[in-house]
Amino acid sequence: MVADLGALEPIDKETGALQMVVECPRGASVKLKYDDARRIFTVSHALALGITYPFDWGFVPGTLGDDGDPLDALAIHDTATYPGVVLPCRLLGMVDVIQNDGAGKESNPRLILVPTWHDRLGELEKAAGLPRRLRQEIEQFFLSATFFTGKEVRVRGWHGRKRAEKVLRAGMQKFSPRP
Repeated sequence: MVADLGALEPIDKETGALQMVVECPRGASVKLKYDDARRIFTVSHALALGITYPFDWGFVPGTLGDDGDPLDALAIHDTATYPGVVLPCRLLGMVDVIQNDGAGKESNPRLILVPTWHDRLGELEKAAGLPRRLRQEIEQFFLSATFFTGKEVRVRGWHGRKRAEKVLRAGMQKFSPRP
């Protein structure tokens, strides 16, 4: 039996942790996408030469963004996992991204998370606690990863946990479970 990752709750009821499903593990050079209907991962596209995911990338199940997909998330930690792994995380903040695929501009925020079990980052509580250079490199990754996709992407800035929680709540309200 294949797990129905799209049917998971965004918040684990036992632990209170935000759940993130890994699509692209750290170091991946292709964009994987979870196909909710078929419960499989498919290759969306290759990243440009030399570009790899700097951290685990995925989505928060039980949410829906303005782009029609679950909310995107980046889990900052120093190891790679695998597609389909569910990471219990804490929300640090978000990167506000606007994209235009020719059909118009839409918001596509990227939640920034840290796994609850990750102790190497110490007591990191907010995205602003990340080194400035690391934040700049994450922004550049978001721009570089979409370079050959035909999307025009612009980073509007970073926001703290309160704004990210607001986006998360809105994404949970927009979500409609499958029958």
